[in-house]
Amino acid sequence: MKKILLVEDEPDFRFAVRMQLEASGYDVIEAEDGVAGLDMARKQSPDLIILDGMLPKLGGYDVVRLLKGDEEHRNIPILMLTARSQESDRQASMEVGADAHLTKPFDPEELLKTIAGLLASDCEDEGTRGEGELRSAE
Repeated sequence: MKKILLVEDEPDFRFAVRMQLEASGYDVIEAEDGVAGLDMARKQSPDLIILDGMLPKLGGYDVVRLLKGDEEHRNIPILMLTARSQESDRQASMEVGADAHLTKPFDPEELLKTIAGLLASDCEDEGTRGEGELRSAE
């Protein structure tokens, strides 16, 4: 079972996403701020991280930058799931090394499709992630 780290500060939104992911067969671990998310990512090495861009204590973009700069964790696919919907926000996700960017509110099927694609690519391209590629789902 693939393990997904969900880093989101809004409890109701986090609960809804977790329920959808668990119903789809994923093991979900959670963090409610950027510091806890970074710590969990480093300790638990999830198969994928879903990260809000605007988090307390340490912003999501900073979390991506720190993980992608870390040799041990740079290959974990990261999906930014954020209310930031401008093209400049998508660019910011790409610049820090995120692998995909979805905006809230999101289409549940698109979320699952994006996750499946990231996990499949991770299996195929092990060792080549974090090279600046960004998958953008609309």
